[in-house]
Amino acid sequence: MKHAFATAAVLLSTVAAASPATALEPFVASYEAWHGGRQAGTATMQVVERDASIAQWRVDLGIRGNRGFAGILGLNVEQSTVFDAWHGQYRPISQSTVRKAAFLNRRITGTYDWHARTAQWTGDGLSEWRRRSIPLEDGDMSGLLINLATVRDAEPGKVLRYRFVDGGRVRDHEYRVATETEPVTVGDMEYQAMRVERTHDGDGDETIFWIADGVPTPIRILQREDGEDSVDLRLVEYRGAQ
Repeated sequence: MKHAFATAAVLLSTVAAASPATALEPFVASYEAWHGGRQAGTATMQVVERDASIAQWRVDLGIRGNRGFAGILGLNVEQSTVFDAWHGQYRPISQSTVRKAAFLNRRITGTYDWHARTAQWTGDGLSEWRRRSIPLEDGDMSGLLINLATVRDAEPGKVLRYRFVDGGRVRDHEYRVATETEPVTVGDMEYQAMRVERTHDGDGDETIFWIADGVPTPIRILQREDGEDSVDLRLVEYRGAQ
C-alpha cells in the first residue's frame, strides 16, 4: 500500500442531511479494516483532550492486520498527532508514525515549531530531503488533522483545500464534496452521508470519505490504488467522553 490511512468514524443513529460539525469532543471509535474486498484487521481511533487550559488535544489511529495480512504495510500502522485548537484551526505540535510489516519496523517523528515557523522530521528510512526543515504556513496540518478538518468543513457542493505537511512531505490537498447526500450502510447502520473525494494527481490513487451529520469523523474511508479498492475502514462502534 502506497499511503497510510489516517482517520476513523463514529456510531450514531441514522442521520438526515449533513450540516456543519459541532465542536471538537473526545471520543474512541472502533473499525473493521478491509483490504481487497476481505476483512483484514481492525482499527481504533481516538481524540483525547490533553490540557483544556491551553486547548491541547491528541488524535491517535492504530490499524492492525489479522494473521495473513501482517505483511501489508498499510494494515499495521500507528499514528498520533498532538495539536491545539488555535483561532479555529487544528494546529499540529508533534507527530509520530510507526509502520510495521514482516521484518520491518519504521518509526518517524516530527515537530512543528510555530515560533520559528518550521517543521522537521527524523526517523527510520527518511531521505535527507525529507529530513529538511520545512517552512510552516498558517493552516498547515498533518494527515490525521486534515481528516478531522474535512468533517468540520464539509458542506454539499463545497471544495476543500488544505496544505498537508507530514513525514517530511508537503502537498496541496483538494477535496470535492458531492452536492447531494447518499445512503451508506456501515455494519448494521445506515446513514445519509456526504461523499468527499480527493484524487491523487498523477498516481491513479483516490481517497473517499463519507461524512454524516453530527459525526466528528468520517463514517467510512476508502482508499483506491490504480482504480482498485485497497484499504477500507468501516465503523463498528463509538464511545464518547465519559
